[in-house]
Amino acid sequence: MNKLWKKVVAAGLAGAMTCGLAACGSSGGGSADSGSLVFMIWDSGQKEGMEAMAEAYMADYPDVKIEVQASGWDEYWTKLEAAAKSNSLPDIFWMHSNQMFTYADAGILADCTDIVNESDYSEISVENAKGSDGKIYGVPKDKDTVALLYNKELFDQAGVEYPTTEWTWDDIESASQKIYDATGKYGYMAYSHDQIGYWNFVYQNGGKILSDDGSEAMYTEDATAEAIKYYVGLQENDWCPTQEQFANTGAAEMFFSGQGAMYYAGNWDLANLCKTYGDMNGKWDVAVLPKCPDPAEGDGRAVISNSVSYATAAEGKNHDLAMDFLKFLGSEEGQRIQGESGVAIPAYNGLEDTWVQTFADQGFEVNVGNLIEQFDYSVKYVNNASRRVWEPEVEQTMLDIYAGTLTVDEGIEIIQDEVTKAISEQ
Repeated sequence: MNKLWKKVVAAGLAGAMTCGLAACGSSGGGSADSGSLVFMIWDSGQKEGMEAMAEAYMADYPDVKIEVQASGWDEYWTKLEAAAKSNSLPDIFWMHSNQMFTYADAGILADCTDIVNESDYSEISVENAKGSDGKIYGVPKDKDTVALLYNKELFDQAGVEYPTTEWTWDDIESASQKIYDATGKYGYMAYSHDQIGYWNFVYQNGGKILSDDGSEAMYTEDATAEAIKYYVGLQENDWCPTQEQFANTGAAEMFFSGQGAMYYAGNWDLANLCKTYGDMNGKWDVAVLPKCPDPAEGDGRAVISNSVSYATAAEGKNHDLAMDFLKFLGSEEGQRIQGESGVAIPAYNGLEDTWVQTFADQGFEVNVGNLIEQFDYSVKYVNNASRRVWEPEVEQTMLDIYAGTLTVDEGIEIIQDEVTKAISEQ
């Protein structure tokens, strides 16, 4: 646990272990078949799906009431941190892998090792639910992947064939140039991002961001540095917007307004995009990520995969009920309901098609099924116990590189030092 967080929660933890973090402000009984639970999430687009899971559980337990509360991403973490300090955490809440080590290592989360059958879930989802001690502190919720979105109309106007599974980086550049020359619209819009951006290129090139055990930064390794230089360099092309432009207008907005032909997006956004831009139905599609044509190591295929967990606090008067609901959320029945909501791919093995089918059922002409094959070569989301410290520093340095205040080589050296320092001080 990093030293800053330890200071922030120390006072709260002292009282939490006696009055119970989950229930100091909660109502309801503590048995596993009656009481009231507050279930907090950060994505309003998934609220309906979470409510469907809660309703299924309440149908079996009529004396249980579960309220799903949705906040925006930033507000969510502000609320959760404040709740941890004041001993008033919600009964059930989502835990992102970014924060798992912080909360688990602080003793805030309940040990879920005994209620999680690891073989039921994807390996990445299970690993993302673990703390530094190797115990499981959340029930795997989902698993994700990254898609290449492309505008079929712009491709057609430029006479360019749609992306295939054999596309490489060369193809994405060639198509971008042809589309720009023919239509004046942007090609591939490479915005500054880790999971949905340069990390994929790094691992496709055979590089790594961290060592396998997370104990070393590897930004200055040749394969890693080369991929970062390549990704940043895409902005030098006329067919790619600048980061300043992205700051004013996001890639999704550019894409769906017909200003750009391609960008990367997480699968978790696809259902909402289909609904939000219904007038574009049939005019765009998704493909697997293009591979590196000449990797330093490997076959050139890789995609970053992350996941979210369902968690509860370590102690509290609603503990038994919360743990029982967690078991339901992780069950095949619960995960199937989540998949059928269309917003997330279940972590539970074999239920991927429940997510895929929802797009066809709702009449969305997007071939999301081809994204499932990417799990065969997915790479676990980059994370370690010091990520909370080094992530914002890395993000800012990347923006400085894009702004031209640092060369790529200078920026990579700074990032290497920043991450190494954060790890050593953990």
